[in-house]
Amino acid sequence: MNPQLKKGVLELCVLSQLTKEDKYGYELTDAISREMSIAAGTLYMILKRLKEAGYVETYLQESASGPARKYYHLTEAGTAYQQEKKQEWLDFTQQINQLISDETI
Repeated sequence: MNPQLKKGVLELCVLSQLTKEDKYGYELTDAISREMSIAAGTLYMILKRLKEAGYVETYLQESASGPARKYYHLTEAGTAYQQEKKQEWLDFTQQINQLISDETI
């Protein structure tokens, strides 16, 4: 996938994964990388930005297989932001699909 396309949609992918359940960083990386290749560092930069903006919160949870894990939780503002970004994406893809369609307008 083109890196520029991916860059624009990764934030929405992270937010959308967190609407399903709280996840720790590696879980997010694993879930997203099943669909597209990403660097873990990229994901953590997005999470940091989302936390600073108040869209996610973090908490530590003990792990049976090692040190405590930092989980990311979508805030109420984050849920609203995800819905806004999702609608923008749906509108955008609809417009692009119309433009690249073989049918005449």
